[in-house]
Amino acid sequence: MVKKGAIIAVVIALLTALAACGKSTETSSSSSGEAKKKVIVGTDAAFAPFEYMDKGKIVGFDVDLLDAVMKEAGIEYELKNIGWDPLFAALQSKEIDMAISGITINDKRKQTYDFSIPYFEATQMIMVKENSPIKNALDLKGKTIGVQNATTGQEAVEKLLGKGNKNIKKFETTVVAIMELLNGGVDAVVTDNAVANEYVKNNPDKKIKVIPDSKHFESEFYGMMFPKGSDLKPKVDKALKKLMENGKYAEIYKKWFGTEPNLDNLVKQQ
Repeated sequence: MVKKGAIIAVVIALLTALAACGKSTETSSSSSGEAKKKVIVGTDAAFAPFEYMDKGKIVGFDVDLLDAVMKEAGIEYELKNIGWDPLFAALQSKEIDMAISGITINDKRKQTYDFSIPYFEATQMIMVKENSPIKNALDLKGKTIGVQNATTGQEAVEKLLGKGNKNIKKFETTVVAIMELLNGGVDAVVTDNAVANEYVKNNPDKKIKVIPDSKHFESEFYGMMFPKGSDLKPKVDKALKKLMENGKYAEIYKKWFGTEPNLDNLVKQQ
């Protein structure tokens, strides 16, 4: 039989040891300095092959490139799927620290946000059914055109048909616009070339064809986007340049697009 006093002594000893452990952990944490702040990156994962959902995970060219950039820069981050329109508002209010989502760098956006050096060259492309009479951008006049809202695809069509044209139908995502094309609700969809080509390649049974028109659709360049004055921009730019120099960028590009990137055009834009 153990004496009551002995039991109390053991309990006190255990409590003291636990308290000491807790104090030791706290000191260790504080002595190593404050933990690094995790950078929150926003995207709209409905823009294959750049970012899209696959078995509950965000995957795509942008996702792989972002990961390589952040590793090169030594930055801990978290990627969140928040949608296209909310992406811009969240960045402006600094709810997120940066964004990557096939975002075209243009003068209008540069008034409100900062951009990394360009990492992808794109152009707009027309998607139509295989039996469509549309052969170029000028043939879109008088037709109903689907675009993703607040994108450069919308701007390109408005430049051709006029802003506020009732024949321009705006959708939340390009995927929804393409569904409308399949259902006969629009005569064509205008979207980025890589997205259009990816859809046609993966859905041969849908009988959709793509029409390029470099005469009426100029090259665009994607960049990672930041709030004005962000100290992340120079770190990301440095990492991006390094990946373009050491071959990692080309490796990721070939994985997703099957061809070599035109790095000369990207370098000219820096």
